[in-house]
Amino acid sequence: MEPSSFYALLVLLLLVDTTLSLNSDGLSLLSLKSAVDQPADGSAFSDWLDTDPTPCRWTGISCMNISGFPDPRVVGIALSGKNLRGYIPSELSNLVNLRRLNLHDNNFHGSIPSQLFNATSLLHSIFLYGNNLSGPLPPSICNPPRLQNLDLSNNSLSGPLQKDYLENCKQLQRLILARNRFDGEIPAGIWSGMDNLNQLDLSSNELTGSVPDDFLELKSLSGALNLSYNHLSGKIPKSLGDLPVTVSLDLRNNNFSGEIPQTGSFSNQGPTAFLDNPLLCGFPLQKTCKTPEQSSADSPNSGSGSENSPVKGLSPGLIILISVADAAVVAFIGLVVVYIYWKKKGDENGCSCTGKSKFGGNEKRHLCNLCSCACINGGFGNQDSDSGDPEKAERGKGEGDLVAIDKGFTFELDELLRASAYVLGKSGLGIVYKVVLGNGIPVAVRRLGEGGDQRYKEFAAEIQAIGRVKHPNVVKLRAYYWAPDEKLLISDFISNGNLATALRGRIGQSSSSPSWTTRLKIAKGTARGLAYLHECSPRKFVHGDIKPSNILLDNEYQAYISDFGLNRLITITGNNPSSGGLMGGALPYMKPVQTERSNSYRAPEARVTGSKPTQKWDVYSFGVVLLELLTGKSPELSPTTSTSAEVSDLVSSVRKGFEDENPLSDMVDHVLMQEVHAKKEVLAAFHVALACTELDPEVRPRMKTVSENLERVGT
Repeated sequence: MEPSSFYALLVLLLLVDTTLSLNSDGLSLLSLKSAVDQPADGSAFSDWLDTDPTPCRWTGISCMNISGFPDPRVVGIALSGKNLRGYIPSELSNLVNLRRLNLHDNNFHGSIPSQLFNATSLLHSIFLYGNNLSGPLPPSICNPPRLQNLDLSNNSLSGPLQKDYLENCKQLQRLILARNRFDGEIPAGIWSGMDNLNQLDLSSNELTGSVPDDFLELKSLSGALNLSYNHLSGKIPKSLGDLPVTVSLDLRNNNFSGEIPQTGSFSNQGPTAFLDNPLLCGFPLQKTCKTPEQSSADSPNSGSGSENSPVKGLSPGLIILISVADAAVVAFIGLVVVYIYWKKKGDENGCSCTGKSKFGGNEKRHLCNLCSCACINGGFGNQDSDSGDPEKAERGKGEGDLVAIDKGFTFELDELLRASAYVLGKSGLGIVYKVVLGNGIPVAVRRLGEGGDQRYKEFAAEIQAIGRVKHPNVVKLRAYYWAPDEKLLISDFISNGNLATALRGRIGQSSSSPSWTTRLKIAKGTARGLAYLHECSPRKFVHGDIKPSNILLDNEYQAYISDFGLNRLITITGNNPSSGGLMGGALPYMKPVQTERSNSYRAPEARVTGSKPTQKWDVYSFGVVLLELLTGKSPELSPTTSTSAEVSDLVSSVRKGFEDENPLSDMVDHVLMQEVHAKKEVLAAFHVALACTELDPEVRPRMKTVSENLERVGT
């Protein structure tokens, strides 16, 4: 034997000897370690040792005892967000018991190995989003018969979506291919077989053609159908209206044309779903569709000057008749307006969208729907408001008057000065007091600041908009006080504290944890109030600071959203609570302190300096609150430098728990599982919360959709 051959054989024997102790699954995983460019500290694979008997204790590896095998086998790989740079090796196909592959948010490049989908019949979840993978979809992508979750979004994948590749995905529940470079038409004839699909996202690609008619067969859709930011064209099929009403439809930034269908679930979609389609018209867009007569009139050959379209003159008698009829109609309309005005002025007890009632009396729940009433009527007339009265406003500016926002608020400034005051809370937004009036009725008084003397009109305009908000789940503003050295807001006092104390207890006191029925009631009420602020309030308000301490509770655990619109008012007044002034004796000054880490509830994009608040901020914050209701855990942030991609520990841990398919009992507050049927309802609420806390704000649903989905939980 030649010396070179002898040495090669010796090296081979040494390599075999060092790996004899590692089972076949471990050897396949070492191919992944070899395919990744190791960081300097080697931390990602520091405990992946070829001397171990199995890889079951390696970072990111899950194992399970499988019948027919002498030792545990690999069933899960979870190495997301590790900044791994390399390619996905085809040797992973040797893991015949693999169920979950989580490699998202890394820097993997190259194509997705087709062998990965041929090896195992148990694979059900693949999360490869947030990498730099390229090439087409593998032809074998739907070979695993149990594949339920496929998320390949935010990569550089390209090519057409082949019908032959996707038609076998019978068990899919989530198909997310957004933010890639897929082109061609959306394949038709495959969607009727996807009986379990509840979320489909093909947005931000280069897809062309029309929407397949068999999308209407996706009866199991409950989340989103997102086709935005493509090059789709043609008319929107009326059949899409047959989709469940809970589906959030997004068709923005395409080339759709014609009138938006007015059937089925289309009536539940807002204008955002159809924006940036220049040739699209009809409700809910502010662009009306032309009738055939209008189109004919706009044609080049139409008009009075056309030889083929002679204009026939009107007879004098017909002209007189038309004039008399017009005058009669105008007079009739005038009489109706006068009648309605005086009837409203004298009517104090009718059902109205403002929900007016005598302050301090029993608040009747009107049978009319406050939100829909306001939206349908298209206006927010505030018959109860005095804040728009110029004479009253000028007195408030000069003398420091107490200005009532609704007529049911009857007490005077002197009564407020004489009343007993108790501190309810202190924060960066000022101090809130409970003030008990002489008739025994409590109100909440917030001191804003002593600046902003030249901005009274701006302040009054903001107050007027806030005062018009009337909803059973939003704290009602009753009056305000403005003076150079004092600014106060007077609102209803809600008797049972806030959600933060209900969940965590007051300092030095133990709390009785609310039941699932109570928590679900709080979540539904908060969602209804926030949806009203977004959709039906005068300015389509953004709250900007949704958190448990801003969700107040009454004795029946009805939820009330408080503190909306405060940030703008604080900016006007300068946020400097007065230590003296007219109210100095009645309302003692205390230095505000931050009692809650509000950043834990803020959306990741809200933590970027200079960013402008959006309604999707509120959706994210509500999602975190809902997760806290479900888990009983506080969403503290990791002690890292704040970035736009930072999410709370609670959000990331719950999301990872669902990706790893951890038992529900490991994530939920143990109190909630003691109620009958709670498990199914809790799971449904978790899905709503996860949709709200998506990292991409465009993917998050509208609060209207969130509220509708929650209303179906437990019913």
